[in-house]
Amino acid sequence: MKRFLLLLALMVIVAASKPRKITWVAIGDSITYLNDHQNETGSRVSKGYLTLISEKFPQVTYVNQGHNGWTSVNIADKIESLGLVKADVYTVFLGTNDWWQGKSLGTITDYEQGKGSGTVYGAFRVITDKLKQLNGKAKIILITPMQRGDFVYINSYKNNAFGSYKPKKDQTLEQFANAIVEIGKKEKMPVVDLYHDSGINLDNMVRFKRLKDPQTGAYKDFKYPDYIDVPFNPETDEYPYPEQSVDMTYDGLHPSDKGYEVIAEMLIKKWKGLK
Repeated sequence: MKRFLLLLALMVIVAASKPRKITWVAIGDSITYLNDHQNETGSRVSKGYLTLISEKFPQVTYVNQGHNGWTSVNIADKIESLGLVKADVYTVFLGTNDWWQGKSLGTITDYEQGKGSGTVYGAFRVITDKLKQLNGKAKIILITPMQRGDFVYINSYKNNAFGSYKPKKDQTLEQFANAIVEIGKKEKMPVVDLYHDSGINLDNMVRFKRLKDPQTGAYKDFKYPDYIDVPFNPETDEYPYPEQSVDMTYDGLHPSDKGYEVIAEMLIKKWKGLK
């Protein structure tokens, strides 16, 4: 009998020492999507933030709900058809496409009063309500958009956009980041503030942007902010971000391996109970 009790006690200790399994649903845009679609990065990314975290913490199993080009408004509008599942942890990493596509930011009142997906504040309320409905005990972690330089899509140069150094439709990207911080404070949800705290900024998005010098017509490597007013012709010019230009991003917007490591480490710090 004593031997049996000792064996039982050992089994309990061993079971208790094993880290419990954690299910994680990561909701986001292309920055999340590309974690499992490295072939769309020109092979410039080997591991996204989901992979980095799941490799470091094998008890974590993730579901990638990243949607290329989507906004928080898109997510909110299609929230019931996304196939979201019950999970222990949800991360919501959105906002950069809302800014670029000129979605109305709205105010915290839109969130508080649940006014719907007509504004970004309202869209976040739709999203967080759904996550709470799926699991009222789940941890929800919000992630702000990063700053962004001039973006040129590696697979289609016509898909390009200016950086967050100036407003789009009278809204700054920082306003969208601040909105997510405000929602996090209101709901007492942890916020990974990539915009302000990551160290990823306009100076280190890329090492340079290779463009034709308007004076000479020869290609020249321009650093930020010198590249801002230098024209880029997607029909005739070479891709402006050769591999030597890669820094925190590989294309002015999407993180490189180095950038994804920063995101993963910041998320780990906000993810209490992970270690």
